[in-house]
Amino acid sequence: MTTAVLSAPLGAAGSQPKRAPKHVLPGFNLTLGYTLFYLSLIVLIPLSALLFKTFTLTWVEFWAAVASPRVLASYRLTFGASFLAALFNVFFGLLLAWVLVRYEFPGKKIIDALVDLPFALPTAVAGISLTALLAGNGWIGQYLEPHGIQLAFNRNGIVIALIFISLPFVVRTVQPVLEDAEKELEEAATCLGASRFQTFRYVIFPSIAPALLTGFAMAFARAVGEYGSVIFIAGNMPMISEITPLIIIGKLEQYDYAGATAVATVMLAISFVLLLVINGLQSWQRRRAGGKS
Repeated sequence: MTTAVLSAPLGAAGSQPKRAPKHVLPGFNLTLGYTLFYLSLIVLIPLSALLFKTFTLTWVEFWAAVASPRVLASYRLTFGASFLAALFNVFFGLLLAWVLVRYEFPGKKIIDALVDLPFALPTAVAGISLTALLAGNGWIGQYLEPHGIQLAFNRNGIVIALIFISLPFVVRTVQPVLEDAEKELEEAATCLGASRFQTFRYVIFPSIAPALLTGFAMAFARAVGEYGSVIFIAGNMPMISEITPLIIIGKLEQYDYAGATAVATVMLAISFVLLLVINGLQSWQRRRAGGKS
């Protein structure tokens, strides 16, 4: 009798179902629905409107809008200057991230904060500031132009402006990877007789290469769409120093909405292909690093 009474609560307790683990966010279906809704509202619907407006043009009209000599010159300048700026920032951004991670020096926190300045600074203010520095009567330009070095109101000014606004993308992408790098591997390579260059090439570079490619892609994408900081320092001369975003703005001001969306579609397609190539290189680099490890 006593055994039956005692076994009843034990049996009831043992037969209680396990509670499902609690999640901070709602279930998968609800969160996925919100994700798709937000993505559609912010990204897919605007891009769809861009494409639908472009499809109102005939093929002849589309080709005339996107392949005129003036537009082609702006493509070459925009993508070429963006590529040079991103390539420049890959090297010097890595150098800056290395110094901030590996060394201690007075004013380090101030320099680290200044890296994010292009994020907070309005692009128009950046363009005006660079023009005030590099123009012929500017603080720096007044000493360079007498020697035939002109950095403002030409293609040089465009590249400099794009370098300025895209630098943080490389630094902030590479910096965490360097902080997490295992210094024991570098010390082991040094103990085995590797030089500094060999240690960097075979130990450090393979671990930071995907981050460098990511930083390059982000810097390139940021530079391709830049407008505010460039128009003040470029000179905006057709066929010489006119970027594609300025072509699009000009068509919009002339109420040529279909032509503007056609040029924007070409830029979108080229940028998307380049980003796919860079992402493919990143995946290849990760697989290669995983296979070696």
